[in-house]
Amino acid sequence: MRNDPASTATALLDRVGGPANVTSATHCMTRLRLALADPAAVDAEGLRALPGVLGLVSDGPALQIVLGPGVVDEVTAEVEARVAATGRPEPGGTRPGETGEVTNPGEVTKPGEVTKPGAVTNPGETREQATPLKTALRRVANVFVPLIPALIGCGVLSGLNGLLLNTGWLPSLTPALSCAASAFLALIAVFVGHNTAKEFGGTPVLGGAVAAVVVYPGVARVSAFGTHLAPGQGGVLGALAAALLATRVEKWVRGRVPGTLDVLLTPTVTVLVSGLVTLYGLMYAAGVVATVIGTAATWLLATAGAVAGLLLGGLFLPLVMLGLHQALIPIHTTLIEQQGYTVLLPLLAMAGAGQVGAALAVHVRLRHDVSHASLRTTIRSALPAGLLGVGEPLIYGVSLPLGRPFLTACAGGAAGGAFVGFFAMLGTRVGATAIGPSGWALFPLLTGNRGMGTAAAIYAGGLLTGYLVGFLATYAFGFPRRPRAGAQA
Repeated sequence: MRNDPASTATALLDRVGGPANVTSATHCMTRLRLALADPAAVDAEGLRALPGVLGLVSDGPALQIVLGPGVVDEVTAEVEARVAATGRPEPGGTRPGETGEVTNPGEVTKPGEVTKPGAVTNPGETREQATPLKTALRRVANVFVPLIPALIGCGVLSGLNGLLLNTGWLPSLTPALSCAASAFLALIAVFVGHNTAKEFGGTPVLGGAVAAVVVYPGVARVSAFGTHLAPGQGGVLGALAAALLATRVEKWVRGRVPGTLDVLLTPTVTVLVSGLVTLYGLMYAAGVVATVIGTAATWLLATAGAVAGLLLGGLFLPLVMLGLHQALIPIHTTLIEQQGYTVLLPLLAMAGAGQVGAALAVHVRLRHDVSHASLRTTIRSALPAGLLGVGEPLIYGVSLPLGRPFLTACAGGAAGGAFVGFFAMLGTRVGATAIGPSGWALFPLLTGNRGMGTAAAIYAGGLLTGYLVGFLATYAFGFPRRPRAGAQA
């Protein structure tokens, strides 16, 4: 039976130090992401024992609680309501993304050792282990994660519009669909700027205002480095850099002007200085970086697609486990802006196929073992989500607690990625018009340089390869010894 979101939110907050200890609460497709003023107040064992909690990931002062799709939306809304009613922590608490004392919410089991499904977490990090790079990646992810629902919705509409255009159906509707699908991407820089300023301690609307310069049509009249700028040049990377600069300028100005003039001078100087630097430097530099990313991705798949697919498909599950996979969103978005689709997502999606194959092998191997009936129940309940590209329930509930099946799942993902990458070497690229879903849910978003049908066929072949290799590798090598009975829920 599904747990009540209100009671789940209450139980979660009780075990993270109460609503007053939460400085922010957001969510992605499966995870509730909490920034905590005092990470030491977390009762990790109590959290893991709660029904519906599939796993925990600690990353500095941030805590990710894996709840699964659908549930996480409702629970996050309840958590936000309670936090808003309580008020924010007193000044002096750790801001989201800043280093501070970190809890260790759990230990990862050794390979081959079985624990209660959902009990595995990323080992907690000390202040030294929470490296500046990981902190930066996490904060960049926090900028883009709230944009995923819109990216998914617009991507599906874009795919539907492409289908209608190819078939010639409903020609009077396609212009309207094109507007609905494309408007968000045309203005995504503004949303990136808003979220960047919010994440890094600036005024969100000022971050959005400066980032809007990137997509303003009038920039075509501005010349920088001997060439005229193009609206959208630099894309989300330029918007991110512009909003970061705006936040720095705003803080610098606010600390130096009298309070009576703050409301007038701070926003004016922030927009003026940041806007000019964006026009005469950041847009050009970000445009160069974006071009390099697009060129590198195309070259890599054309020359070493099978190897690239093998590495990307094989390494993506560890990124998901650590909660760092969202940091790839700026690269996906840059490719979509440049080429109309991201060629990386179909490769990364193969990791989920390997995970499904591994889980099926575990289910088959334990089919006559009554002592692991609950683990088989976990697999059956998590497989539908896994087939639709939501891998966390299977990661935290099945493969990672078992140890070796996690590695064999990565092997399946590597095989599927190599399959898709091999066709890229032959000149047939498979891409996705939006980011977010994978597995079967990615089919409506597929496209490529040879059309939707060819892209879907190659992607389906990759999924089948991932399923098969993940299953066979796990069945043959995933059980070096009999699993312990500790896997029972």
